[in-house]
Amino acid sequence: MGLLSVVCVSLFFSSTFAVDRGNFKTCDQSAFCKRQRALKPGQSPYRALLETLELSDSRLTLQLINDNNKVHLLLELYRLQGNMTRVKINELKPLKPRFEVPDVLIAEPPTEPLSVLSKDDNGVVLSLGVKNQRLIVSARPFRLDIMQGPEVLLSLNSRGLLAFEHLRLHKDTDKEEVGLWEETFKSHTDTKPNGPTSISLDFSLPGVEHVYGIPEHADDLKLKTTDGGDPYRLYNLDVFQYELYNPMALYGSIPVMLAHNTQRTMGIFWLNAAETWVDISSNTTGKTVFGKMLDFVQGSSENPQTDVRWISESGIIDVFIMLGPKPSDVFSQYASLTGTQSFPPLASLGYHQCRWNYNDQEDVKSVDQGFDQHDIPYDFIWLDIEHADGKRYFTWDPHKFPQPKEMLQGLMDKKRKMVAIVDPHIRVDSGYKIHNEITSKDFYVKNKDGRNYEGWCWPGNSGYPDFTKPEMRAWWASMFAYDQYEGSMENLFTWNDMNEPSVFNGPEVTMHKDALHGKWEHRDIHNIYGLYVQMATAEGQTRRSGGVERPFVLTRAFFAGSQRYGAVWTGDNAAEWDHLKISIPMCLSLGLVGVSFCGADVGGFFKNPSTELLVRWYQTGAYQPFFRAHAHLDTTRREPWLFGPENTALIREVIRQRYALLPYWYQLLYQAHKTGMPVMRPLWVDYPKDTATFTIDDEFLIGRDLLVHPVTEEGSRGVTAYLPGAGEVWYDVHTFQKHNGAQNLYIPVTLSSIPVFQRGGSIIPRKDRVRRSSTCMENDPYTLYVALSPKKFAEGELYIDDGHSFNYDTKKEFIHRSLTFANNALTSKYLFSPVEYCNIGKIMSCITAEMTSMSRFVWHANLLMISRTGKETPVDFEFDTSMSVLTLRKPGMNAGADWTLLLQ
Repeated sequence: MGLLSVVCVSLFFSSTFAVDRGNFKTCDQSAFCKRQRALKPGQSPYRALLETLELSDSRLTLQLINDNNKVHLLLELYRLQGNMTRVKINELKPLKPRFEVPDVLIAEPPTEPLSVLSKDDNGVVLSLGVKNQRLIVSARPFRLDIMQGPEVLLSLNSRGLLAFEHLRLHKDTDKEEVGLWEETFKSHTDTKPNGPTSISLDFSLPGVEHVYGIPEHADDLKLKTTDGGDPYRLYNLDVFQYELYNPMALYGSIPVMLAHNTQRTMGIFWLNAAETWVDISSNTTGKTVFGKMLDFVQGSSENPQTDVRWISESGIIDVFIMLGPKPSDVFSQYASLTGTQSFPPLASLGYHQCRWNYNDQEDVKSVDQGFDQHDIPYDFIWLDIEHADGKRYFTWDPHKFPQPKEMLQGLMDKKRKMVAIVDPHIRVDSGYKIHNEITSKDFYVKNKDGRNYEGWCWPGNSGYPDFTKPEMRAWWASMFAYDQYEGSMENLFTWNDMNEPSVFNGPEVTMHKDALHGKWEHRDIHNIYGLYVQMATAEGQTRRSGGVERPFVLTRAFFAGSQRYGAVWTGDNAAEWDHLKISIPMCLSLGLVGVSFCGADVGGFFKNPSTELLVRWYQTGAYQPFFRAHAHLDTTRREPWLFGPENTALIREVIRQRYALLPYWYQLLYQAHKTGMPVMRPLWVDYPKDTATFTIDDEFLIGRDLLVHPVTEEGSRGVTAYLPGAGEVWYDVHTFQKHNGAQNLYIPVTLSSIPVFQRGGSIIPRKDRVRRSSTCMENDPYTLYVALSPKKFAEGELYIDDGHSFNYDTKKEFIHRSLTFANNALTSKYLFSPVEYCNIGKIMSCITAEMTSMSRFVWHANLLMISRTGKETPVDFEFDTSMSVLTLRKPGMNAGADWTLLLQ
């Protein structure tokens, strides 16, 4: 019967190609969301009891009272270092503790002193210490306003939607509203032993029309208003082939929203791991551009304003207000709270080949040889669930993969790697070591009655480890040791899928909310379960090498802070043009909230792509941070050489473009790791005053120096790209043709085209000698692409380390150079003076675009390379007068040394 059930589940999942929306709740079907949303803006019942105010060096505390039910709340205000404010609201005397999210913040945020500027019966004014910033606490009704000079930056509870359902005793004789103590959805009943515990708070953002973030949703980059529809939902779910352009929940949840206008960027971080809904409204909704212009001409006094309301099922209100003011400030502020993107191994930035499933060792060998035969580089080949013995993770199918070390060694000999899936549902099987150990250590999640929680997933009946327990995470990490994970080697890495967690026979295909993690219900911790799985897996990969090697772990479910542990992909997409398009705003949204290492399944997971769609998807994916092709079990094989020689050549070319740019990608991931700046980002991040960029999400920047406009329309003959920056220039990276900024540029395209532009004023390092894997290119020389600004200036960076270990951090073994072109000289100087590091390459060539002003005398000039010792060496060069491109051949400079190339 068990086997039959698994087969039925598999058939259901493989033969259905659209999400069944009936499996997932709307707000009206979620009792707490419906209850909270029924509250309308108006007079708040909460007032501040100013006589209870207490002020210390690090915080202000103040009691609030709900005049309707006389319940007291405790308000805590903190001024944090880095221009942030923290607001916490909890019950003053709860019947028992309410859940507060652990392990997301990297440390308790450092505070700065608050001071009272004035106080009367109506409220209190506090100094925030930055450029005349003040926080005003109004007493009746309770309200918070953050101001700078006369300007209100942000208000809390200005619409009176603060609502805090207090813990209470259940009295059976009370007449009660449906859904307070029990709730049924389809065939599943959620018992609620704690009763109603939801919370809500509204925020008003004067002067703001554009808000972003709160992934994961398959929607535009700019968040829409939710009036008349469902709010955006944050609840990690296994949504099978998700729909596009709606606010349904998907696999991950990051409760961070960014607000942006020409004057300021701000952020709101709502630290709550329970099911959350976010309502957005705006006073400019529905107004056309003409209507807005008419308001301006007629002198309308109505300023734009966006109102946001957060609603969560349980926990407390714990919100961080990041006041910018620049986009980079907000990224830095959020990184100081939750950490930065982990610095991945260089190889993980290469190309990944995956499908569900490569059949056996011979299939893996054949695919690996196919890449060599067709001269296509790749770094990782992946194995899905069928590689394990009966879907028992940490094992290998003895018939299909009888010699895993032999297979891994064959890949290692070619300097390639493998990823194998390890999911967090564990087959209930008394002959399975992993299950037996988890059972003996009592590490499984419990059901409401205290027994081990079990549900259906790929292996059949499965248990779910309680990753909220540090002891469980430590044990899980120990299972990746080479003597525990039989058949594993140092070139085997890990993929955590289904970690929402996915429970095929559970409510909304996930775990019951009344399941227990120690003293906490699953409803309290749901959205951080996936983070804990990836955290433990990454720790296991690190520990297996004695803390020397960097891990690589891909996760489907995520939360705030997941960026510290690896990469994320956008889940089970489909081979459709709209799914190709939506991959761009989905990854842009993730980058804005800390997760830079993002990608989408190239080609689409479900269905079979047309040849044109597949080629276009490769061209798009090659310019996204995580670059992996993946496909469903029932799709036809789609290795890059199976679509005819012409298409193979197109795919080969774009993968080679990716490999040539690996030095730039690696440098950007290093910067993201150090600063929190997103790698793939919207244009407005670098052009924050250009309103034309605020809604663009069909093109993007890689760092600040490459602009990419993928072709995402079927049969396209051309695209229109917006090139930002008045007074700037952009160069087509394929032709070196120059274009002015601040214009919409129409670009004719063929199937071989992917419009990519380099910003004038930048220097980008590349490795143009592409080999079969990134590791094979380790000692190859660099080419510097210098794109001059109108003032004949350019700058960039070059970062080099061993590409795989933590030595860059623990031993400071790396090279970080500043590259500058000015006054006809290209110069390399150190940005950081590390210990002696010898594993570096040479500069093979320099290609400089826009040498027009020098074209008269460049043929008669001397190019000299001057070393740090002052030695001068002539350099060969070529000059293309038609394109004004100067190419320097084999200058031979040491990439880690000080030098100057001088045009005399």
